[in-house]
Amino acid sequence: MKCFHYFKDKFRSKEQRSFKSFSQSFEKPQLEGPLFQSISELDEAKAHNLRVFSFSELRKATRNFNPGLRIGEGGFGGVYKGTIKPANGKGEPLLVAVKNLNENGLQGYTEWLTEVKFLGVLEHPNVIKLIGHCTVDGEKGFQCLLVYEFMHNKSLEDHLFSQAFPPLPWKTRLQIILGAARALAYLHEGLKVQIIHRSFKPSDVLLEEKFNPKLSDFGLAREGPMDGDEHVSTRVMGTYGYAAPEYIATGHLSCKSEVWSFGVVLYEILSGRRSIDVNRPTSEQSLVEWVKQFPANHERFGCIMDPRLGNQYSIGAAREISKLADACLSTSPHERPKMSEVVERLEHIIQVSEE
Repeated sequence: MKCFHYFKDKFRSKEQRSFKSFSQSFEKPQLEGPLFQSISELDEAKAHNLRVFSFSELRKATRNFNPGLRIGEGGFGGVYKGTIKPANGKGEPLLVAVKNLNENGLQGYTEWLTEVKFLGVLEHPNVIKLIGHCTVDGEKGFQCLLVYEFMHNKSLEDHLFSQAFPPLPWKTRLQIILGAARALAYLHEGLKVQIIHRSFKPSDVLLEEKFNPKLSDFGLAREGPMDGDEHVSTRVMGTYGYAAPEYIATGHLSCKSEVWSFGVVLYEILSGRRSIDVNRPTSEQSLVEWVKQFPANHERFGCIMDPRLGNQYSIGAAREISKLADACLSTSPHERPKMSEVVERLEHIIQVSEE
C-alpha cells in the first residue's frame, strides 16, 4: 500500500524545536524503559552503545547485498539479512537486518536521519533495537545504512494477510496487539517529549522468534505538540487507510491521530482483512465502513471475524476488542482513549478471556 503526502503551505511544519529534556517518568508498568536524562546526556551515553560500521563490513555481512538475502522493503530502501561479529569480537556471529538508503536521495536521507534520531535513544521491549549505522561517500554516491536486530518472523502484515503463512492463533494475535499498544503508549506517554510514529500499520510491527512484537520504521516519526499545544501542523504523510480523518483534512497531527490508526489495526486483527481492499465488492472495500454493519452487540457480529480462526477464539473478548476499536475510531479526537488506557483495557480483556 502506497504512502501519500499533500504539499500545502498551511500544512508545513513549524521550525523544528529542539529535542530537549528527553526524559521519562514511569507511573505505569506498561511504559517501562530506561530513565532518560537530557538528550545531550543521552546522546553521549548512547554513542558508546551504537556501533559505527564500515561499508566494507556491511557489504561482507550481506554478501555484497545479495538479492537472495533481501528480506523486505523498508520505509526508504531495501532490507537485507546479514551476519556481523559481536562488538567484542568474541562469540557466535549475530543475525542482523541491514537497511540501505534508497538512491532516490533527499527523502530517504531525511528518513534515515529521523530513524537515527529516535531509535538511537529509544529503548523498550516492544521497539526495534538499532545496533549501529554507516555512512559512506563512494562510487555509488552518498550512502546511508542502518543495522537492526534481526526479527525472525517477519511482520504482522505477513501473518495476517499472506496465504504463505498459517493463520495466527487467537492468543498470538492478542499478544501481538498488546505489545504494539505498549510501544505506542511508551512513545506517547512514557517520555517528557511525545513521539508520534506517524505511520502505524501491520507492516511496521515486526515479530521475534516467539512472536514478541516490535515497532519499527521510524522514518516518518516526529515530536508531538509542546507547550500546551494540542497538535502539530505538518504535511500529511502516512498510508491510505490508516491516517485519521482530521489529520488528512487539516494536517493537524496529535497522539490521538495515532490512536485512530490503532483502531483500524484492531479490526484487522479481528477480521483478517486489510484496511482497504479494492479487490472486494465496493461496499466491503473500506474495513472501517464495512464493520459498522456488525456492531459488537449485534447478533451477526461474528460475520466480521477472520474465517481462518475457525471457532478458536473468545467471542466475548472479540466483542470487547470491537468496542475498544470503536472508541479509538471516534470522529472526535478528544473522545478517543489514550494509548495507556488502551493498554489497560487490552490487559483486562486478555485476563478475563483466559480465566
